[in-house]
Amino acid sequence: MKAIVCTKFGSPDVLQFKEVEKPTPKDNEVLVKVHAASVNASDVEIMRGRYQPPFSRKPRYEILGSDIAGRIETVGSNIEQFQPGDDIFGDLFGCGWGAFAEYVCVPEKVLTLKPASMTFEDAATLPQAAIVALQGLRKKRQIQPGQKVLINGAGGGMGTFAVQIAKLFGAEVTGVDSAEKLDMLRSIGADHVIDYTQEDFSKSGQRYDLILDVAGHHSIRDYKRALNPKGILAVVGGSKGTLLQAVFLGPLISIFGSKKMGILAWKPNKKEDLAFLIELLEAGKIVPVIDRRYPLSEVAEALRYLEDGHAQGKLVITVERNNKT
Repeated sequence: MKAIVCTKFGSPDVLQFKEVEKPTPKDNEVLVKVHAASVNASDVEIMRGRYQPPFSRKPRYEILGSDIAGRIETVGSNIEQFQPGDDIFGDLFGCGWGAFAEYVCVPEKVLTLKPASMTFEDAATLPQAAIVALQGLRKKRQIQPGQKVLINGAGGGMGTFAVQIAKLFGAEVTGVDSAEKLDMLRSIGADHVIDYTQEDFSKSGQRYDLILDVAGHHSIRDYKRALNPKGILAVVGGSKGTLLQAVFLGPLISIFGSKKMGILAWKPNKKEDLAFLIELLEAGKIVPVIDRRYPLSEVAEALRYLEDGHAQGKLVITVERNNKT
């Protein structure tokens, strides 16, 4: 089978499109014929070797990619929920990766049946980005109608889901990103938009009930200043300095004050959350924002585009042409 292989850390140039052995499922796994996948910041982080154990020289898994949508071809002897021919989707984060390939073996527990009304491409956008967005918006407590929510990095895959979901909860939503993405953010419901190159939201004097930061480059003091007295900060991604402050200083501030600040400890493939998201998608209440589609052979180009910060919404990898729902 064909796959994108990463045998060393580096830029997208280290990725190889090559023939590898087709995997065989274990007793608790299914073999999935991948129809679509999508790229995430976590793919870039693994490729670059960020947050790896000291002295690591190559990725633990040679085939990257966590979001998949496809059809089950064969099942292991202990599989109970699925059968060959089932259309599924899921997030392989932390359980082997391998979505950037024609086939991948997947543990049964991480898969969800794909509704017939949902395309493989749309399904591939959901598993990581939409789940993290939903859980980030629900961090500590449910958003109440009228609350002010700021999403930093709102124009990317995760952010575009967060904007739409926050609006459904009744929030007044501010999206922060580059100027080229602001019209798109307005089109999916953002009440206010900020070009981060022209304005620093943490110095505007505006206060928010929830800040969901996908692209954090602020200090913990900046976030604290921008939060209402009982506000919540959920940091999902960003610079190493921001993440470290959120990990170590955020909990201290939370203990000694009314503001709750920290890293989002998200739970992949949470069934209740996926069921909720599927319901929203089928009802047309949220719509995946897909910027570009790339064939499997061009994963390197997709990751390069993502890393450059230009992506408006999700980037989808199509493993087969003319995919059917």
